[in-house]
Amino acid sequence: MSKLFKDLDINDVFNEWQNMPEFVQEKQEPYQTIIVRFRCKEDVEEFARLIGQPLTPKTKSIWHPVLVRGLNSHKRWRDEP
Repeated sequence: MSKLFKDLDINDVFNEWQNMPEFVQEKQEPYQTIIVRFRCKEDVEEFARLIGQPLTPKTKSIWHPVLVRGLNSHKRWRDEP
């Protein structure tokens, strides 16, 4: 354990989490998945332009419209006191 936490009692840490509200994060699943095949690089580039999203040779999947990650990361939920 680092010097920063040398006086920390690990049991106190676990006691702090007692009676905390339960939180379950549901996995966001797609409504539908479609496989799109392209004949050439130019077709991929045209499709990327049409949907307004970058596509590279390494792109395996995308969300449409673009999935904004961390959109709710600044929000906090709590039980009423």
